[in-house]
Amino acid sequence: MDAPGPPNTTPIGLRLTRTARVVSQAFDRAMAEAGGSPSTWQVLVLVRAQKWGTQAEMAEEMGITGATLTHHLNMLENRGLVRRWRDPSNRRVQNAELTEAGIELFDRLRVIAQAHDRRLRSGLSEDDVARLGELLDKLEAGAKEADSDSR
Repeated sequence: MDAPGPPNTTPIGLRLTRTARVVSQAFDRAMAEAGGSPSTWQVLVLVRAQKWGTQAEMAEEMGITGATLTHHLNMLENRGLVRRWRDPSNRRVQNAELTEAGIELFDRLRVIAQAHDRRLRSGLSEDDVARLGELLDKLEAGAKEADSDSR
């Protein structure tokens, strides 16, 4: 077993969790003020980008269950933001597209998401952003490896 880090060093997982919470809460507030939410934004982005295969693939892309995605899509459809229909050649596949109201909300939320990203990047150089991306990828890989080892 590895020796613990130096005394008074905050564990990296705790720092990451705290930072993610602060960043997420700021994004949640910004999205809510614009009439959306992070989950609404994620679904609108995937539908707008036509990243629609099966609902299972879309749910996996978002990191949620199929049932949760169905709930989001039903809510967006009920709000008149998304239109869904079954593929006539394969009834198991659903297609989706944004309605005019969905496009308007997408455009409004995109401005908010871009402003949030600019705020996050404001104190970082391009090299910092690239290095942060690399480090986050390493943390994710390490967490996935640890998770698969525990199974």
